[in-house]
Amino acid sequence: QVQLVEYGGGLVQAGGSLRLSCAASGSIFSISTMGWYRRAPGNQRELVAAITGGGSTNYADSVKGRFTISRDNAKNTVYLQMNSLKPEDTAVYYCNAVLRSTGWEYWGRGTQVTISS
Repeated sequence: QVQLVEYGGGLVQAGGSLRLSCAASGSIFSISTMGWYRRAPGNQRELVAAITGGGSTNYADSVKGRFTISRDNAKNTVYLQMNSLKPEDTAVYYCNAVLRSTGWEYWGRGTQVTISS
């Protein structure tokens, strides 16, 4: 079992920045890839960014150059630095972790990010 708790959502103006954090606990030694997804009203959940245990990253085209995902394995925490935020970035952001051995996925409860124009 893995528990994920997100921090750092909020309301900011367009052009501003936010930093999301996700702390993992439980069977953390089994975690391989961690990532951030988001779901905007009326839309499906989509991948924002992901990072492997070795540090390889993957980003949605819509956030490349603006968002940066990073991971502190010692703190069992993954971060999402979001810069140059746009109103279309408004969504609930979810942390995701994948277990290396089984491929099972775990999700946090989500944190609301709202960007005002």
